[in-house]
Amino acid sequence: MPESKDSAWPAIPYEPWADTLATLHLWTQVVGKIRLACSPWLNHSWHATFYVTPVGLSTGTVSRGYRTFDAEFDFHAHELVFRTSDGGRRSVSLEPRTTADFYSEVVDALKYLDLAVAIHPRPNEIPDAVPFSEDTVHAQYDPEAVRRFWTGLSSIDRVFRAFRARFLGKASPSHFFWGSFDLAVTRFSGRPAPPHPGGYPNIPLWVMQEAYSHEVSSAGFWPGGEAFPEPIFYSYAYPTPKGLAETKVLPGAAAWNDELGEFVLRYEEVRRSASPEEALMAFLQSTYEAAADAAAWDRAALEMGDLPR
Repeated sequence: MPESKDSAWPAIPYEPWADTLATLHLWTQVVGKIRLACSPWLNHSWHATFYVTPVGLSTGTVSRGYRTFDAEFDFHAHELVFRTSDGGRRSVSLEPRTTADFYSEVVDALKYLDLAVAIHPRPNEIPDAVPFSEDTVHAQYDPEAVRRFWTGLSSIDRVFRAFRARFLGKASPSHFFWGSFDLAVTRFSGRPAPPHPGGYPNIPLWVMQEAYSHEVSSAGFWPGGEAFPEPIFYSYAYPTPKGLAETKVLPGAAAWNDELGEFVLRYEEVRRSASPEEALMAFLQSTYEAAADAAAWDRAALEMGDLPR
């Protein structure tokens, strides 16, 4: 259990766990698609996301027929656990193994629990996606690296939830998107947005257009990838209002990234600051204010006033 700033905000360099990250990304997609198949559509694909828990990432409660169940990645015990409302339980070990083997055991776990769930067996938002059952390349799992990632994610989620609580208008929970493998929290102006142009690999255009049907200011955490090989916090607006890229935001290390089209703050800058919580909150608040002001949001109607504690 984290007892200090350094243990609560561990270093999460991308390169040492890049292979494990790629494998875990695919495994979360397998489980995420189970939630997707068992949940009624909720605006902006919120029905498909995971939530940070005291031990890892969970689907939350989903339904199949008259029964309910959940699936949770436990990054302490390093197992994926399925639990059903009638007392059923089945676990799948998180260890070095091929994605094809992991997928096969998840399918067997569903059969064992008598959960008839069929999913689209190919990853989303990944170029050149290989069906899960055929993927024998992604097979790495470093438990210590995963533990560090989850520990950092848990601290980030705590700040994201506090930030979300400041908003009176429509806002998402702090939730984890397994398609893009990032934790995000999003605020809405309430006004419709122009149709999104799409452009994401292996994801239908209509999904993207529904996700961005209304104006947003969205912020999140991404652990890195080949295009940007280090963990970052990001913040963007859709549509991007004129002048947003030129706006100065906090903390001083944060800046607009033209290639990504969003504000970026390196995770390492936050964890090394005197107060990572304050540094991250400053980034979330200042980038939201920059977007809301540039797009002329009705901030007085959307933001919470001071409440007694």
